[in-house]
Amino acid sequence: MDTAMTELDQALAVLRLDGEDAKAQSKYYDLFLNTVFYVPTVSNEVHGLPMDDLEEGSVMPLVIEAEGSDYLLLFDTRERLTAWAQAEVDFVEVPGHVVAANTMPPLQWALNVGTEYSKRFLTEEIAWLKDVVAQCEAAAGESAP
Repeated sequence: MDTAMTELDQALAVLRLDGEDAKAQSKYYDLFLNTVFYVPTVSNEVHGLPMDDLEEGSVMPLVIEAEGSDYLLLFDTRERLTAWAQAEVDFVEVPGHVVAANTMPPLQWALNVGTEYSKRFLTEEIAWLKDVVAQCEAAAGESAP
């Protein structure tokens, strides 16, 4: 079992103490957007899914349905992914800002499932992060030579 606390865990613990603290929110979401996550993927053999439509080299992230919602699973360490899956699984590494920019509603996120630092991201929270990423990209584009 994974017992090492990551920097993202520490920021989440502070955020949980005072969810209204703007500095704690800023730190947590900044870390989230700049963390590279391990996202489990569906292999061609799983459940006989029709994977013929995928382009060569493409991957399909594993999406889990729970309580009537679909969740993309994100893990901040490979060890946490393996512990959750109870086996070695296929995955892709994706930065948080890329996850945010490419998530379409109503998909939600489940971070570090099976740990005391798990967090569920709701549609509104994801939309806000997606907007933050878009604003940052626009600002970076304006300042480019």
